[in-house]
Amino acid sequence: MDDTLTLDEALADLTSAEDFLDYFGVPYDPKIVQVNRLHILQRFHDYLAKEPDGNATGDDVARAQAYRRLLRQAYEDFVQSDAITEKVFAVFHHAPLPEGGQSTFVPLDKVFK
Repeated sequence: MDDTLTLDEALADLTSAEDFLDYFGVPYDPKIVQVNRLHILQRFHDYLAKEPDGNATGDDVARAQAYRRLLRQAYEDFVQSDAITEKVFAVFHHAPLPEGGQSTFVPLDKVFK
């Protein structure tokens, strides 16, 4: 962690799942991240949205500790499971195919909520 920047400044410079994991010191297997990077980041975002300490302002140390814990949890979700099972994105929540095998249309605004 770079102590010369505020947490918000440091976060603004992070662009990949690997950047986040490295910044917060979460050990990871590159093979797992390569396959699940977007899912891990989305799950991390979802956890932050539910966590009172995750969106707090002020104490960067407390926020960084909460972020580290939530990012580790998001990563571990995909170590123990997979993207299809975890159903992070809305596209995985569609109903099973009907008898005729026709797929369900999911508009883009439902995927990127």
